[in-house]
Amino acid sequence: MPTQIVVAGAVIAGSTLLVAQRVRPPELAGRWELPGGKVAPGETERVALARELAEELGLDVSDVAVGDRLGDDIPLDGMTTLRAYRVRLLGGEPHPHDHRALRWVTVDELHDVDWVPADRAWLTDLMGALRASS
Repeated sequence: MPTQIVVAGAVIAGSTLLVAQRVRPPELAGRWELPGGKVAPGETERVALARELAEELGLDVSDVAVGDRLGDDIPLDGMTTLRAYRVRLLGGEPHPHDHRALRWVTVDELHDVDWVPADRAWLTDLMGALRASS
C-alpha cells in the first residue's frame, strides 16, 4: 500500500515563523504545529501544500510560494510520512480557519513552543531557516 504524504509549511516572514495551534485530535489539542495537510491523489506535494495553506489560513493559493524541502522526512506511522517545505507569504493575512490560534515566533522562541511531537524534529532546521532569512 502506498505511503500517505502529509506536507507541512514553514511559513517564514522576515525573521518569524508562523505556527498554528491544533484543535484536534484531543491528544494534540492546544499544541503547536506547522500548518499543512494530506496530499490528494494526482496532486504534487507543492500544489497540495499551497491548497492546504489556502484552506487552513484563509489565503489565496497565489498568496504563498512553496519553496525547497526543509529537514528530513518524519515517519508518523507505518503508512504516513510527514514532509516540510519552506514557504514565503506573498500576500494576504493568515487567519486560523482550521486551528485554535496562529502566532509568529522568532528563532529565540522556537524552543518555548509546545510543539506536536513530530514537528519538534525540525527545530534545528527551522532555526537555520530563520537565521538565514533575517
